Amino acid sequence: MKIKVLTLSLLLQLITLTVFSQTAAGLKSLLNKEAEFIFPQKPANISSILKTETVFYEDANEEKYAKWLTPSGLELFCSIGEDQVIKEMYFDIPDDKFLIIEGLPHNLTMNKTTLQESIAKFNKYRLKKEKLNDGALFSDGTKLTFKKGKHYTTLLFDNNNLLKFISLSNELIDPAAN
Repeated sequence: MKIKVLTLSLLLQLITLTVFSQTAAGLKSLLNKEAEFIFPQKPANISSILKTETVFYEDANEEKYAKWLTPSGLELFCSIGEDQVIKEMYFDIPDDKFLIIEGLPHNLTMNKTTLQESIAKFNKYRLKKEKLNDGALFSDGTKLTFKKGKHYTTLLFDNNNLLKFISLSNELIDPAAN
């Protein structure tokens, strides 16, 4: 009887360890020494560094996009300019999986970095804080926006104040555009 209890206990510990372990995003070569994403980039360069294929697609307006799904579970996506140059990048994780992904721009960690940590870290960049409404991607969550250097960073947090989404762009997107 004791062997069954011990076996069950070890199995549960192993499952817990693998479910809540952190995974590195594998972006180190795409970040500068200040942990900022290096722009501009080309899809082939990102594919080579991430060791994954680029998936090209178009939206309803025939705008071209590219995305990469990394082995860690992190998804990167962006719009593609006419000359195949990338000047913006978005970082997302699947809603159906609880992944902790570290090694992201600005030394952030998905599902671990909190709203409070981010406010303290980025407040010096004239941070703008906005509560997300019920119709938003993360209902009752929070959106932080700041400009560091030439790029705007938008961080989305869920209602538990955990980081879920990162956007890096050279201009702010008007919410009325969509």
